[in-house]
Amino acid sequence: MKMRSVLWMAVILVLSSSANVRASSIAKEGCPERCGSVSVPYPFGLDKSECAKNSSFLLNCAQNGSLFFRNIQIYNISLENGTFTGGIASAWECDYGRGKSRRFDQHINLNSWPFTVSPTHNKLKALGCDSMALMRDNKGSFGSGCVALCNSEEIEIDGSCSGHECCQTSIPKNVKTLDIKAKSASDNRSNYFHFFPCSYAFVVANSYNIAVRDFQGYPNKTPSPHVVFEWVVGERDCQASEGLLGDSCSDNANCTYSETGGGSRCYCRPGFTGNPYLPQGCQDIDECKDQKNPCQEGTCRNTFGNYICDCPLGMRGDGKVGCRGLRLTTIAIVIGGVILVIIITILIFIVCQRRKKEKYFRANGGMILKHQRIRIFSEAELEKATNNYDNRLLLGEGGFGSVYKGVLGDDTLVAVKKAKDVDKARMNQEFQHEIGVVSQVNQEFEREIDVVSQVNHRNVVKLLGLCLETKVPLLVYEFISNGTLHHHIHDKGSQILGSWKNRLRIATETALALDYLHSLAEPPIIHGDVKSMNILLDDHYTAKVSDFGASVFISPNQTRKGSKIQGTIGYLDPEYLMTGILTTKSDVYSFGVVMVELLTGEKPISSSRDGEKRNIILYFMSSVEDNRVGQVLNFKPADDGEMEEVEAVAELVKRCLNRSGLKRPTMKVVAEELTRLKKLSHNFWAHQGSEETECLLGESSSHTSYEFSNINMDQMDTYSVHKTFDIERGSTVASNTSSC
Repeated sequence: MKMRSVLWMAVILVLSSSANVRASSIAKEGCPERCGSVSVPYPFGLDKSECAKNSSFLLNCAQNGSLFFRNIQIYNISLENGTFTGGIASAWECDYGRGKSRRFDQHINLNSWPFTVSPTHNKLKALGCDSMALMRDNKGSFGSGCVALCNSEEIEIDGSCSGHECCQTSIPKNVKTLDIKAKSASDNRSNYFHFFPCSYAFVVANSYNIAVRDFQGYPNKTPSPHVVFEWVVGERDCQASEGLLGDSCSDNANCTYSETGGGSRCYCRPGFTGNPYLPQGCQDIDECKDQKNPCQEGTCRNTFGNYICDCPLGMRGDGKVGCRGLRLTTIAIVIGGVILVIIITILIFIVCQRRKKEKYFRANGGMILKHQRIRIFSEAELEKATNNYDNRLLLGEGGFGSVYKGVLGDDTLVAVKKAKDVDKARMNQEFQHEIGVVSQVNQEFEREIDVVSQVNHRNVVKLLGLCLETKVPLLVYEFISNGTLHHHIHDKGSQILGSWKNRLRIATETALALDYLHSLAEPPIIHGDVKSMNILLDDHYTAKVSDFGASVFISPNQTRKGSKIQGTIGYLDPEYLMTGILTTKSDVYSFGVVMVELLTGEKPISSSRDGEKRNIILYFMSSVEDNRVGQVLNFKPADDGEMEEVEAVAELVKRCLNRSGLKRPTMKVVAEELTRLKKLSHNFWAHQGSEETECLLGESSSHTSYEFSNINMDQMDTYSVHKTFDIERGSTVASNTSSC
């Protein structure tokens, strides 16, 4: 049994070695592989027809070791490129003096063979003085040529072959026949006869180095330039040739179609090497035997057509790229190191958080503000008040901040405005506007905080305090429970605006707040975004002006020109839109728009039933001019006395909406006029019904910033607007509306 096993092993080794020998051979078995120094791979063969694929590939080997295809000497055959290089004599025309000349035209005809002149590896060239190279096929389907000129006896070929003593032109694809002629481009060659008597034209490989001086004599001394020919084993594409090619391509080989060769060829698949035209010609490459180990780490294991790199025991990954993992000897060190790193990281994090809070506190003016009347909250205090900013306590959010309802330790309800993680520079500027800090000059920080902390008016939402331990300060406002005026105007279920007296009172309180900002605040403040969404109603439906994100400080009688138009479409002052200059009269115009909304129940810009935009401001002003104010009201005055008050207010609103800011009244005049009209009415507060004061309504308010360009003031409803949102949540509280 042992002897029999040894014999079988010997047979297997012999068969394996013979297969490897066949695989390493490039010629058919039993056929010569070389002629002189030139290798002859199958489908080419030497001398005997059975050594070649067919007669087209049968070559002759001369006794001197030169290889020929018919009369073309072959210098190289490439399996990979599907080419062979041969020598083709030049066409020429020579002047022998005394009017005698001779010529030789070169004709290449490959119609009967699967060969073409390669267009990518060859050029047609002319050498000589005033010489032309012409070529055409024997069918006359194309023709081309070039001219080489001379202007001296100095031959200076720099390799560019651009027309001076040498010229060249390309060869088209799939050329099987070529007629090449050399001609003189001049009737008189006597000027060049003694140093360049002949004109030469030839096809030559791009890689062939021409020695120009070899062509300065007569043809018997000139070499035959090398030409690259392309060969194919089938003259159809691979799909059409399937079955016709038969066994042309070996196992583990694929077929490809050559556009320039005009037929199909074979090539070994990746991971295999050899002759793709021989049976079993493509053999597996054993990459592991390469002197350069293909595996960066681990052990190389050859597979059929590929290889695998096995990582060492205990490691994982792709050994071709690199193995990863820990060895058993390093596990204890790694675990100890990880624990140590975690402890150090936690300690560093705690220290950094404390330092960061101290840094933000100082950067936001905490050292100064803690001596002011404004309250300073800690970050932990506000996190507790809002249950760590629980989404169930979210009152609303906009582009720059979110507002949460909170309950302080003393059960005080507050609204906490928290910055979002977006565009920190712009967002910080918006927030600091609201607390009187415009981040332009650090020296102004103390003064502006001091001003906003002193703003104290019953009709302005009060800023209770700040948290300065975050990058952008957290703002803490008083909690306003009954929502916005915008909600009560446009919610049909709201009853608070059912009477004229309530509307007049809310208008008067709003006017008094704006008059305070313009006249009594030090320095004066322009609100910049007066609208019904920014007028809130508290438990007693007292009006509160909110949202100072667009506000600016000015000196008395001073205007302010901003780099960007801010405000809300429909409420913006047309004069401000045109000039970019913000004045107190801009707030007057916006207040007038709010009054139109309060009287008519219509939004400044709304859609009609047919879908077209409608400007209620223009409609309202025309109604006032035509003495038909009653037709645009969304409520019914109780008697003629109330109607007279409404008409008086409408006239005042008309003045507020004048396109010229100079012709508008000041907020002081507006507030005084509304106060006078309110006093003419009988006492509102004494007769306020308990049912009305028990209504708890709320709505989110939003601040909208717009950027305008090329605005037509006659088409305010067709602005091109870029819109961002910001929410003044100190004044934003949503609550359900009950029937009153």
